[in-house]
Amino acid sequence: MKRSAGFTRLEIDIVDRALYRSKPNLYPYYHMRQKQSSKQYLFKVKLKGNRRIWRLVVLRGDQTLNDLHETIYLAFDRYDEHLYSFYFPKAPTRQQGFDSQPKEYTSPNSIGERSYFDDPKRFNAARTRLDGLHLTVGQTFEYLFDYGDMWWHELKVVGIEPIDPKSKLPMIAERHGESPQQYPPNDE
Repeated sequence: MKRSAGFTRLEIDIVDRALYRSKPNLYPYYHMRQKQSSKQYLFKVKLKGNRRIWRLVVLRGDQTLNDLHETIYLAFDRYDEHLYSFYFPKAPTRQQGFDSQPKEYTSPNSIGERSYFDDPKRFNAARTRLDGLHLTVGQTFEYLFDYGDMWWHELKVVGIEPIDPKSKLPMIAERHGESPQQYPPNDE
């Protein structure tokens, strides 16, 4: 990873983003660096195995998969951060075998410096903009939150529209069903 004045590009991006979010008019640099998207994406996010619990979330095309993760995290009332991954197209089943591995976009915390042994189909979610994924309406993919408890979600692109200048994105547009507890009580 390229270093500038002792900091990695990722560290600089994190600081830039935090400063821009806290005081956008005083810190315009972050905003100017990014090409603004003219599109917004609507995702239906449902818990796998429970079709009655789902959320509709909306993000700009210049936002990242990490922003999508943060929106889903809030939409399902989670309170304890964990690692996560998005799988495109979907995670493989046993019948598919390992030769049909999907691309994995994962939490920036689980990706360090690249090495020779890294999986070439594993990417940093914080550096992956939605516009760069070339999503289409009807496309589905998967999101895994918490590798231990394995909260699997299925995402479906339900709309790609011009950005509504009045809306503040990302946003949770709809909630259906009550969010399950992140850590259900033991039945002992």
